[in-house]
Amino acid sequence: MSSHNSGGIRVAAPAELPDWALAAVDLANPRIGARALHASDDFFAPVSRMLDPGPATFVPGKYDEHGKWMDGWETRRKRTGGHDWCLLRLGRRGVIRGFDVDTSHFTGNYAPAVSIEATVSANDDVAALNDARWTEILPATTLSGNSHHLLESRSNEAWTHLRVHIYPDGGIARLRVYGQVVGVFDELAADALVDLVALENGGRPIAWNDAHFGAPAHLILPGRGINMGDGWETRRRREPGNDWCILQLGAAGTIEKIEVDTAHFKGNFPDRCSIQAARVEGGTDRSLVTQSMFWPVLLPEQKLSMDAIHTFAEEIARLGPVTHVRLNIIPDGGVSRLRLWGKVAR
Repeated sequence: MSSHNSGGIRVAAPAELPDWALAAVDLANPRIGARALHASDDFFAPVSRMLDPGPATFVPGKYDEHGKWMDGWETRRKRTGGHDWCLLRLGRRGVIRGFDVDTSHFTGNYAPAVSIEATVSANDDVAALNDARWTEILPATTLSGNSHHLLESRSNEAWTHLRVHIYPDGGIARLRVYGQVVGVFDELAADALVDLVALENGGRPIAWNDAHFGAPAHLILPGRGINMGDGWETRRRREPGNDWCILQLGAAGTIEKIEVDTAHFKGNFPDRCSIQAARVEGGTDRSLVTQSMFWPVLLPEQKLSMDAIHTFAEEIARLGPVTHVRLNIIPDGGVSRLRLWGKVAR
């Protein structure tokens, strides 16, 4: 997701992404629990670096004890038969729509081809995973250097682990696994309060008018923001109006408590905020932008202060189950986290 915006409407990823990616979250994001478990080789650059949620970078002249420092997963030059591979755990069990296999900054050292298998496992034991039943969800596909490869999955099932094969060796800068979280609320008690918009619970930002300094996806990450860059921040508004973003909940639910956290935002927090909400059936992400202006008010305008968690309960309108919210910040500024505590609609 781009963190820069010139002021026009931005949908949840760069416009060149296909619909299956726009309507998904990155299941391989380590901030929701994804992690690398094993690699056949990662001599030049550790496989964990491939899951970094930030864009890959290149640092001229930077070397370590193994050679040129690369921002991704890179294996040594293979001098025997076979190929390299790694095991990954997804952050949440989910249906995978496709992948972005990103070889940014890998030119003479990128992996020439990739294939991906998936399985479901209750644990991360490498030996047990190697003996598991694996299903190929991305057949062997040719890669090129310094490029994003947007590749669709050929499975509609839900998975927990991936096995990524590169042929025969080389590097991948980033792997994004676009999909939908499933089963998060299956065992939930009927009266349990959960954060309905949390990224790890299937929430996602779908549209916003500005994200010059920080992405709306940061709003729904786990934990409190680690610094001012770990939130959604817009440019300084020099015209009438206010900034906004639209988020989809992980499941339809009734919101009973709202937390708006301005952690680390001191001279640049919004003066006020409000939230609108609706239960949406059908339509596209882009079609919701206009609709959202007319959604009922869930939380009337509330005064905000710097570097603080603001909690609202009595102020919330009783709208019943909703699927989407529109966070309005007035007139502009930065918010670190948004929590929407509620009960899942059964």
